[in-house]
Amino acid sequence: MIPSASSLALFCLASVALAVVPGPAVAYIVTQSVDKGRRAGLASALGVSNGGLVHVAAATAGLSALVASSATAFTAVKLVGSAYLIVVGIRRILGRDADEDDEQPSPARHRKLWAQGVVVNVLNPKTALFFLAFLPQFVDAHRGSVALQVAFLGVIFVAIAFTSDCAYAVAADLLAGRLRRSGRGAKLRRWASGGVFVVLGVTAAAARRAT
Repeated sequence: MIPSASSLALFCLASVALAVVPGPAVAYIVTQSVDKGRRAGLASALGVSNGGLVHVAAATAGLSALVASSATAFTAVKLVGSAYLIVVGIRRILGRDADEDDEQPSPARHRKLWAQGVVVNVLNPKTALFFLAFLPQFVDAHRGSVALQVAFLGVIFVAIAFTSDCAYAVAADLLAGRLRRSGRGAKLRRWASGGVFVVLGVTAAAARRAT
């Protein structure tokens, strides 16, 4: 019940090519890693990948098709996700999230970042549309259940993307060490990370449903 070896190899190559190209998820993960350190970036990457698994499950169940075909559903998901990102960004710029994080022990902060990564990805309707458009191209209806093949390919893509995202998180942490130790850098990081959230929110609000 899996695609042929040649189709699977082509899918993995295409997935690697797509995963390594920086997008909104990478921007979010890199920002968290620069702002709060490597573990924060890795926690964010894990959250994004778990959100990706939610989209895979939705694509397998046909819910992504509903979002793609319904203007109301697409708009609702888009606006909720956009509002969430913009609010988080504004709170970050104002320093409120920083104050709350300082009061939490490290595991709690990382759980918060993981949950935030899940929400950021789940509430992105473009991710749902991506899985709906990309995965079926490698499905062979003659090789068994289409739903199982979609789920199988989706999990592989999420694993590849997670590996790439972790590499970005580690690289960003290494490059940002000096900036993180600077008092002035803390303010710049707060504004930069908050700005990224706001930009992601505006970008999500501007997303259009394919017709």
